[in-house]
Amino acid sequence: MPNIADMKWFKENFHAEVERAIAGTPFTLDLLVALACQETGDVWPILRRKPQLTLDRILALCVGDTIDFKPPNKGRKAFPRNKAHLLSVPRGDRMFAIARQALVEMGQHVPGFPVSNPNKFCRGFGMFQLDLQFFKEDPDYFLEKRYEKFSETLGKCIGELTAKAKKIGLLNKPSLSDMQLTAVAIAYNTGNFIPSKGLKQGHFDGHKFYGEHMFDFIRMAHTVPVPGGSSVLPPPPPNGAIVPPPTPVEATGPFLVVKTELTPLRVRSEPKISSPATRNVIAQLPDGHPVRAVTGTPVKKFIEIETSLTGAHIRGFASADFLVPAAADVTEIPTVALMMDAPTSGIVEVIMPRRRGLITRRTEIAGAHSLNEPDMPTRKGQTPEELRTGLNAIIDYLASDKAAHKRYKPRSGLTFCNIYAHDYCILAGVYLPRVWWTPGAIERLAQGEKVEPLIGNTIMEMRANALFRWLRDFGPRFGWRQTSTLTKLQQEANIGAVGLIVARRKEDGKSGHIVAVVPETNDHRAARNAAGEVTKPLQSQAGARNFRRGTGTLNWWKGDQFAESAFWLHA
Repeated sequence: MPNIADMKWFKENFHAEVERAIAGTPFTLDLLVALACQETGDVWPILRRKPQLTLDRILALCVGDTIDFKPPNKGRKAFPRNKAHLLSVPRGDRMFAIARQALVEMGQHVPGFPVSNPNKFCRGFGMFQLDLQFFKEDPDYFLEKRYEKFSETLGKCIGELTAKAKKIGLLNKPSLSDMQLTAVAIAYNTGNFIPSKGLKQGHFDGHKFYGEHMFDFIRMAHTVPVPGGSSVLPPPPPNGAIVPPPTPVEATGPFLVVKTELTPLRVRSEPKISSPATRNVIAQLPDGHPVRAVTGTPVKKFIEIETSLTGAHIRGFASADFLVPAAADVTEIPTVALMMDAPTSGIVEVIMPRRRGLITRRTEIAGAHSLNEPDMPTRKGQTPEELRTGLNAIIDYLASDKAAHKRYKPRSGLTFCNIYAHDYCILAGVYLPRVWWTPGAIERLAQGEKVEPLIGNTIMEMRANALFRWLRDFGPRFGWRQTSTLTKLQQEANIGAVGLIVARRKEDGKSGHIVAVVPETNDHRAARNAAGEVTKPLQSQAGARNFRRGTGTLNWWKGDQFAESAFWLHA
């Protein structure tokens, strides 16, 4: 699999030519980097490490795809299905000789290709792999070996991307999100894009789909700078996911401030109160929170506003009755500043102390201690695939649905979603407290005192309602930020980030709820609507019903029993 060093090599050699070619299009350099990684990433990363090969020779050897048709309905479907099929068309014999020789020459440097079979030949040509099915309409491109020149293979690629972006309605946008760029790439591979399928589209290699590979590669490419320039995204923290920063507010209307003096202000997806009242609520803004109007003109007593709330980009409609003009010194809506390194002084992490030798196990009824069994899995790595693998290993290790794991099993009216979420986060290398400092201890810590953690004295156990407040008040200090939509939350979980949904009960004595939003697998997927928006993310939980992976109840966090809810994300 191509890595960051391979992407750096690509940008060093080709970024200027790519940037000239994509001028005036919505495509990006990182899309082309990702396509090169996906289409011939099993070839040029090996070739570039061979000092005897020139750049021109490396480009000439970027060929592949030797799959034949296998009756009754497997393998290659497009022209040419096999050697006989290619030989049956005019000049097919010349093309076979070129395609066969290309395989032999490439196979001298790259292992794993079926060079010894005399009937095998290549169907993909050039770094971006123009398929031999286009031989019938442009035979000279292949016969003259134009694909060996970067400008030629790039030109063909841009032409195909343009056609596919137009087909799926994305060509005329000024810029495209990572998901939209991946959609164009999926159409490049398959001819179309079906939003409801998400990234699980395109060629399936037995492990991942084309779309999944492309999204990973695009995100990785974002962290690689061009020579003398900067990268789109900074490198992630060690063993952390490549997560973009919060989206800035772009509205240009007047600045306003929430003034309810009673409860948080509901932001709705449309200018009306739904039935039930929470159905179209997309966020709740605290009293005094600044927002910016899109136009400032009320619509049915609602004003369309935009704001940022602890990192969540929010755009929707709020009641004009609870918005007042902001003070003259309010000139921007700030986004949250995250501290990616845990604080080492002041208000710091705390865990429940334990006697030497005490092991806290999944098979025991839960207390305030964190797990410390030997050989527990963790989230480690630099690539999205490594991080997802770690998260999935953690889910299967915790196995909240396993009867023997009494730590998570509901009993006597008690449920343990908070403990499961804590265990998942801690093993993933992310701090979510099982115990936290008391108010008095926080005051002392803030003054620079050293405070000993003592249960019932300076620290207390944290349940779901308390975790809701902790994330709001202390989460950014420990790298947490909100995100505004289920689609974004699932997208980042799929890249290896840690995601949570947490809801606070109206009655403090009643249990809130917290679940992990986890990476999709081939067997377990989020639910999406026809537009591709996630309606039910893939979740993992302990609670009244324990499950490792499932989509749960639609919008459970909007239930009448909950006062407020939020989606949280940690790289």
